Amino acid sequence: QVQLVESGGGLVQAGGSLRLSCAASGRTIRTYVMGWFRQAPGKEREFVARISRSGSNTYYADSAKGRFTISRDNAKNTVYLQRNSLKPEDTAVYYCNAHPGGFTTAPIGYWGQGTQVTVSS
Repeated sequence: QVQLVESGGGLVQAGGSLRLSCAASGRTIRTYVMGWFRQAPGKEREFVARISRSGSNTYYADSAKGRFTISRDNAKNTVYLQRNSLKPEDTAVYYCNAHPGGFTTAPIGYWGQGTQVTVSS
């Protein structure tokens, strides 16, 4: 089973940028479709982005398209989420996800502990 640890969260002003990292251990992430989800207070966990095992395919939620970029470095066993043009509504706990199955937006698989991102207006 893979263990995931997110980092890079914090407080940022609206319009700013922030890069989240997810370091994996226990297993190579090459066997997983990786992704990012987020959960705002009082809301359900929602899909943000997915990336295929090779990194050649990506998929984004409408709210993330054009602003967020997911990437992976299999050699470093790490996944990233570059987020630009941040908005207050992006405030949430961001979770890294590893899914051993297919390319899905469903919140299934293995999770990290999450990292808080707060965007001030």
